[in-house]
Amino acid sequence: MTNFTTRMMIAAATLVVAAGAASAQTLKAEIPFTFRAGDTVMEAGTYQVSRISQQSGTPVFRLGDAARAILLMPVASGDANKSWVAKGKPVLSFECGPNHCSLAAIWTGAHADLAYLIRQVKMGKEEPVRVALIEMRPDKAD
Repeated sequence: MTNFTTRMMIAAATLVVAAGAASAQTLKAEIPFTFRAGDTVMEAGTYQVSRISQQSGTPVFRLGDAARAILLMPVASGDANKSWVAKGKPVLSFECGPNHCSLAAIWTGAHADLAYLIRQVKMGKEEPVRVALIEMRPDKAD
């Protein structure tokens, strides 16, 4: 193997490690209402959100508070809402009916990043649905 090939392999490995570290940033969200995340009911409170793994293009997110944490694997991804991108602040998007709210999407705030859709409990056909957005900020503990 030539010196050039060896240096290119080292540079590529360094880039992969740096990209993984950048995507591992922990975000914090103050959620003022009880909500569902997947099949789990979570109480109102301060939550940390972090991308902990990305296998074959699909990330796994950790959502946790002081008492417990769950893992969320998105069911789909797509372009982030234009208003989210314009603000440039990461968000959690919830769909709320009269009786409960469900986490619907996560956007980590990177302009090139996708919004990730989370499987949720469907609202009844007659239930009015509103969207609640909770902005996240970098966690100082990171």
